[in-house]
Order: sequence, then C-alpha cells, then structure tokens
Amino acid sequence: MAEIAAAVEFARKNEARFVEELKALLRIPSVSTLPEHAGDVRRAAEFVAAELKRIGMENVRLIETASVEHPGGHPLVYADWLRAGAAAPTVLCYGHYDVQPAEPLDEWKSPPFEPTERNGNLYARGAVDDKGQMWMHVKALESLFAACNGRLPVNVRVIVEGEEEVGGEGIAQFVRKHGDQLRADVALVSDTEMFAPEMPTLCVGLRGMIYTEIEVRGARTDLHSGMYGGAAPNPFVALAQIIAKLKDPEGKILIPGFYDKVEKPTADELKAWKALPFDEEHYRRTEVGSKELTGEPGYSVLERTWARPTLDVHGMPGGFIGAGAKTVIPARALAKVSMRLVPDMTPAESFAKYKAYVESIVPKGVEVEVRMIHSGDPIVVSTDNQFVKASTGAMREVFGKDTVYVRGGGSIPIVGDFVRELKIPTVMMGFGLPDDNLHAPNEKFNLANFHRGIESIVRFFGNVGA
Repeated sequence: MAEIAAAVEFARKNEARFVEELKALLRIPSVSTLPEHAGDVRRAAEFVAAELKRIGMENVRLIETASVEHPGGHPLVYADWLRAGAAAPTVLCYGHYDVQPAEPLDEWKSPPFEPTERNGNLYARGAVDDKGQMWMHVKALESLFAACNGRLPVNVRVIVEGEEEVGGEGIAQFVRKHGDQLRADVALVSDTEMFAPEMPTLCVGLRGMIYTEIEVRGARTDLHSGMYGGAAPNPFVALAQIIAKLKDPEGKILIPGFYDKVEKPTADELKAWKALPFDEEHYRRTEVGSKELTGEPGYSVLERTWARPTLDVHGMPGGFIGAGAKTVIPARALAKVSMRLVPDMTPAESFAKYKAYVESIVPKGVEVEVRMIHSGDPIVVSTDNQFVKASTGAMREVFGKDTVYVRGGGSIPIVGDFVRELKIPTVMMGFGLPDDNLHAPNEKFNLANFHRGIESIVRFFGNVGA
C-alpha cells in the first residue's frame, strides 16, 4: 500500500492549495432555486468539470438536463477513468455543486459567498453542503493520480449534479433513462455528517420528502378591508385554519392514514442509538437554540429526527409585507409545506393522503390547490457488504476509532435511485458536524475534517482496489 501512503502524503503537502481552490468554487453563488443565478450555477458546473479534466479524469462533459418536461434544468458534470481493468471494481462518486439561498443575509458574520476562515472552520454557503465534501472526492482522486503515476487503484465514474437542493429531478431522469452510463459496483456519497467531533460515522438511512404548495384563492383581486372586511373571505385566515389542522398541539400529524406504513427501527438500531453520546440539553441549547424541544411524545429525539415522519411549514408568501400599513384582504395566499417520510412510506401515496385531507378541510368561501413541487423516497441501506468494510477500515486508519452507524433526518433523493435503478449499494461517508449550520446562516466546514475526509477517501479507494 505504498502508493496509498504516498497519496496521503501528497494530500497533506497540498492542504493549503486544496483549501484555496475550494474557496474559489465557494465564491460562485450557485443557488439552484433562483432563476437569476442560472448563469452562476452553470459557471460552478464548468469549474468542477475543468478541475476533473485537469487532474486526469477522462470523458469529462456537461450533460444538459433542461427539457420540455424539466425546463430550467441545470447541467450534470460527468467524468470517468476506467483503465484499472475489467476485474477491478468501479466506484461511482456523487456530489452536488448547487447551494441553498443565503438569506437572511444580515445574520451572517461574514459574506456568504466570500469564504472566511475562523477558528479552524471555513465559513461560506455550500462549505459543507456540498461543495466542500464533493471537493474531497476530487482532491482524493488528484492525490491518487499524483502518487500512482497517473493511474487509480479502481475504476471511477463521477457524477455531480446542480439540482440537489431543488429535488434532483434532472439527475433522477438521467439515471432512469441512461443508467447504463453510470454502471458501477458501489456509489460513494459524501453529503452527510459525523454524529459528533472525532467520531467516524456512516449514515445508513435517510428520510424521504415531499415538498408542496398550498394555494388559497378568495376574491378576484385584492380588496380594501374597510369596505369588504366582514363579507369577503380572507385567504390568509383560511390558510392558517388549514395549517392549524395538519398537526395537533403535541406534534402528531392529523392526516388520516399518514402513519399506516411507518416501519419502526429494529431493536438493534434502537439499542445502538441509545449508546451514542447524545446530550439532549446540549442539543437543545447549542444546535436548536429554543426554550424547549417539541415533537411526538413517546419517542427520543434521535427517533423523532431519524425514524419518524414530520410535517413543516417553510413560508407563507402573499399579501402586504412592506414597511408601514396597507389594509388589504389579499386575493390569494400561499404556504410551502413539506413532509419527511420514513420507510415504508412512498411519496405518491403520502401526497395523495395529504392532498385529500387538505381538500376536505377547506373553509367556506375559498378555493384551494395543492401542488407537489418535488419528492424523494426514504432509504435504509445494508451494512453487510465489502464496501462498507472498506470505508470503516479507511476511517479507522484516519481517526483511530470504530465507525458508528446512524440515520440522517434529511433527504438525498438520488441515493434511492442508485439502489433501485442502478442496483448498487451506497456508502454515505460524510464529514460534516452537527453544528455546521446546513441551510442556515454561517454555514461552515471544519477544515481538519475536510483534510481527514480527503485522506479517508484515498484509503477507501485503496481498500476497495485491494
């Protein structure tokens, strides 16, 4: 394994350069949900493609995803190196270069798209989700190319998307239609987090998701509340009444049949979760920052965030929100509502139950439309395979500790497609931390974890190749 040791040494000698390159990528505001940033999203894709080509990957290209069915789709970045031989395993590396919006901007201590180092962390939108973790894959490959005379110990395909933060529709379509172009023995995903600092972690389950909009319409146009208040229906009040009936005060979702197909964690999983070093008060105070935690009674915090479905409201645009006063009854109101799903729930069936329930509780005088924006299936992956052993062995060499297995509360839609469409296992080896502020102001990536992530991935490729 002298070549692997040399690759690790190369990575260590180039740590400062790797960080500066990452900063250049982080300066590109590749916000996939905002049409005004479409050019920036493409610029980020081109940046990643150029680097993959520079380090020695082959067949590098952008794959367009925009179509009649998917207007405004952002490009995929593809690359491969398949010269290790037919007998060598093929690893499919996945990441995403798009990011969440940075708002509210006034809560950032440094500009979100001007990467800033503080206290051993790199602060920027996308630092850990997922540009920094995707960059670990690129730099691990570069280190191996440099140490192995332009070769790799395994065959590698790379697919990087620009729509993960808006549902991943483009890559899902590509996998369904052109899955043969991504043939591999295993997928490697680094878009998750460690359970705690210094604790190597594999994520073995993710919640699914349905993201929806509820639009309520009342009068033909906005109305003066003095002239029409008391007679005209108010869509905001109606919307509030609908939302109030979606959950009870203790957090139980009231949609009929919503919990019918919730698969419970195994006894072994629950036992392992109880053994994790989890301090609920520290979690409440430092990660959540609320007076108290909420949620379904009878379940631990880890169960509620990893293995129970949820329903949340994310925004209610509409009406008058400017400075001062405007006494208007809006003609329409909108709420953005999502649900996290767990095995064995399906997005289609869960959405149908939700839509039917909302339509059954519509207040009089208004019309309601319930729309699906995007969705993803929940997934639990097996740990009984050689690739998981390769990853846990790699992280033991780097961290000097055994790996813990956890589930994640979030969603990575493509993981389910890899399992169902490509029929390959997925190793979710992430190096973020619980306090990295994903999707929030002051997102960060611990730089020590960035470098240890690169080393772990180098050793993972070595173990798989061996």
